[in-house]
Amino acid sequence: MKISNVCVYCGSSNGNEPAYVEAGQEFGRILARSGVGLVYGGGGVGVMGAIARSVMAEGGRVTGIIPDFLSTKEVQLKEVTELIVTDSMHTRKWTMFERSDAFVALPGGVGTLEEVIEMMTWAQLGRHKCPIVFLNLNGFWDPLIALLDHMIKSGFARSNIRSIYSVVDKVGDILPRIEAAI
Repeated sequence: MKISNVCVYCGSSNGNEPAYVEAGQEFGRILARSGVGLVYGGGGVGVMGAIARSVMAEGGRVTGIIPDFLSTKEVQLKEVTELIVTDSMHTRKWTMFERSDAFVALPGGVGTLEEVIEMMTWAQLGRHKCPIVFLNLNGFWDPLIALLDHMIKSGFARSNIRSIYSVVDKVGDILPRIEAAI
């Protein structure tokens, strides 16, 4: 199966390390050069804006999906290939899901965490079999990975939860990991 679109969850802020924005820009270039479209939250700021602008600068396809109430807060990026304004966060997440072949979590905040965890939950419940990849840049996701292992150890999650997601340390490893899983 050829990958058409990858959904990327990431921060609407830059974070404290320039490496976060640089990772977004690098992955954007990789997606565009590979002919893979970006599906993302529609914002024009932070890591989110950096990845979208990077894809567009390389001539790639970008689908931004943003709820109406966030259009100004996340400074909606209107220059994308396709902009979808939804009436709610739930509709946004469902639309992102429907248009994507894989899900990637770059560094981000609570929204990033919530969205990728929801995709993991849906996978655990058998709603999809799409790859989920965490970019563990500079150990960013280490606390989450430790928490997931703690849930397994404590008997609240089965060890097969580890098969739902992958973790990579380098931006260049994301797309190969997705391709290997499809």
